[in-house]
Amino acid sequence: MPIKPENRARYPSDWKDIVEKVRERSGDKCEGSPRWPDCRAVNGAPHPDTGSKVVLTTAHLDHTPENCALENLHHWCQRCHLVYDAKHHAETAAATRKARANTRDMFSELVGTDGSAPE
Repeated sequence: MPIKPENRARYPSDWKDIVEKVRERSGDKCEGSPRWPDCRAVNGAPHPDTGSKVVLTTAHLDHTPENCALENLHHWCQRCHLVYDAKHHAETAAATRKARANTRDMFSELVGTDGSAPE
């Protein structure tokens, strides 16, 4: 997945070299995800299950671009990467929508800052 411009500074200057190490480890194949541990879709070939052209991406398991330890990175096809990130994407999308709408929590005035009901 492309790096968003606002996140580019969070990646190390040698990111391309790190990605190449992950690619070498994977043999340019998907390393499999928790849902599809045996996925070995080949970069540039049709995906064996979906038929779409495979574009492998390097994923941070902890969603933290600064953490580029090789054990935190996986080489994944679109299917494995998107399914792994689905919950994270939903959470960040909801937070973005809320911030854009400049809304506050529906019950904010009914609950104290510590979560207790007002007296």
